[in-house]
Amino acid sequence: MYISRRQFLAALGATPIIANIDVADPPYTYSVKGKLPVSEMATTLIHEHVLVDFIGAEKISPDRWKHDEVIRKVLPYLLEIKKRGIKTLVECTPAFIGRDVVLLKKLSEQSGLNILTNTGYYGASDNKYLPKWAFTETAEQLASRWIAEFENGIEGTGIRPGFIKTGVNSGKLSELHQKLVRAAALTHLKTGLTICSHTGPAVPAREEIEILKQSGVHPSAFVWVHANGSAEELEDVGKSGCWISLDGVNADNIARHVELISFLKNKGRLGQVLISHDAGWYRPGEADGGEFRGYTTISDKLIPALKTQGFAEADTRTLMVANPAKAFAISIHKG
Repeated sequence: MYISRRQFLAALGATPIIANIDVADPPYTYSVKGKLPVSEMATTLIHEHVLVDFIGAEKISPDRWKHDEVIRKVLPYLLEIKKRGIKTLVECTPAFIGRDVVLLKKLSEQSGLNILTNTGYYGASDNKYLPKWAFTETAEQLASRWIAEFENGIEGTGIRPGFIKTGVNSGKLSELHQKLVRAAALTHLKTGLTICSHTGPAVPAREEIEILKQSGVHPSAFVWVHANGSAEELEDVGKSGCWISLDGVNADNIARHVELISFLKNKGRLGQVLISHDAGWYRPGEADGGEFRGYTTISDKLIPALKTQGFAEADTRTLMVANPAKAFAISIHKG
C-alpha cells in the first residue's frame, strides 16, 4: 500500500484540519534510525508496543530485561507484519514504563521496519509511572526535559523521538494531569512533535483539547488515544480537528470497529481516523516474556471486513498510509 510523495503532498494540501499548519518540505518525522520523510512511512501501525514493564517508575530499570531475549521473542512478530506490507510501527511505550530506544533501533535494523519512539510522561493509572520530579516541577520544566530529548537525543543515544506520549486518567483532569498536557503543548510549540495522549472517554479529551487551545496549539496536533464512547461522541469531539485513534483492534471487536469507522466516514471524518492494535508486548519478570499478542488483526480481519462494507482501496490507503503520515509529520500546529 504505497502513496507517492506527490499524492501525499496533494492530500496534505487538501485536508481542511491542517489549514493553519506550517508544513515542512518535505514533511518528515524521526524514526529510531534518524530523519524519515513521512511519505516513506507507507503502511503504518500507529499504536503498538514492543516491551512494557508495569513495575512502576521507582523500581523500573533496563537491567530487568536483556536485549537478546527480547529480540528473540519480538522479531518474528515484526517480520510477520512486514510480510503483510506494514512498513512503519509507532512504538508507544513511554519513559518509565519500558521505553528502550537502543532496543528499538536493534529491532528496526533487524526487521527492516521504521520504528518511531517518543518523549513525554504517562500520568494514567493514577501516576504510578511518573518520575518523582513530575510531581514538583512546573509544566515549563517538564517541557524543557522533553524538548532536550528532541534536540539532543534520548539518554545520550542521539535517537530522537518522533512524537510526544502522555496519558491521563479517564475522568476530569487533575491539576497534575492538566500540567502534563500543558507541558506537552509547550513541547509541541517548540518541536512540532504530535501529542498522543492516552485518554479514553470524551470528558478528559475535551478538557485536553481546551488546554491545548488555551496554550496556542491547534487540536490537529492532538491524537485522542483510546478514543471511546458513542459514535456520536467521537464525531462531536472530532469537530475540533483532533485525530480520533481507534487503537484497540482485536479479533473480538472487528464488528464494532467497522461500525465506528463507517459512521465516521459517512460524517466526512475518515481523514481524522487512526487505527492500530495496542498489541504486543514483552513483559519483564514473566517466563519467556509472557504472552504476546501479535500485530496482524488489522491486516487479516479488519481491512477485509471494511471492504465487505464498501470501503475502496483509497479508503484503506487513507487509514493506513495518508492519515499516519499527516498525523506524525513534524510541524507546529498553532491555534
